[in-house]
Amino acid sequence: MNELERALAWTRLPVPEVLYELEPDQQERVVEYVKYVADARTEGLDELYHAISMIVRYIPHFVVIPLMVDHITPQISAGVCEKMGVDQATGYANDLPLEYFSQVSLHIRHSMVAEILGRMKKHKAEKFIRHELQHDLQHILDISLHFDERMLRVVAGLVALPHELDAELDERYREMIGRLRALQE
Repeated sequence: MNELERALAWTRLPVPEVLYELEPDQQERVVEYVKYVADARTEGLDELYHAISMIVRYIPHFVVIPLMVDHITPQISAGVCEKMGVDQATGYANDLPLEYFSQVSLHIRHSMVAEILGRMKKHKAEKFIRHELQHDLQHILDISLHFDERMLRVVAGLVALPHELDAELDERYREMIGRLRALQE
């Protein structure tokens, strides 16, 4: 992953080929402009997410969960989750359908997802980790960078790491994969 791809990774969209043709300083200006546009288009959402997180505290889970799944996009749920904090978010994560929580987790800081998984019911967290290992290896590796030793042991117990995997992965995962292998021995 080069600097341009790293700078735009938060968009979770492919980088347009034409941007690779630009000089590095031009690429940097484009990245800054993209961030500026995103900030301008999302102005006020933080306050909305905070307000929703305060309101749902007073509504029972059995009412909120179906409403979330049926009527709120995972990206919006993630914004609310970020504002409500780990304890409250963990309560919802335990009750959300796996597929929906997986989609929500794509829009939450990896460190927060790691904390949520660490506090979730063990079988729910393991189910999520298995799902991500099968469907989005890079996502679970990004989350695993923030796991404590206990959660790394859970991952180590669920994953089979072939030795040739090292050549395919980004440098930032090498140390963590080494730790997983050591836990598997």
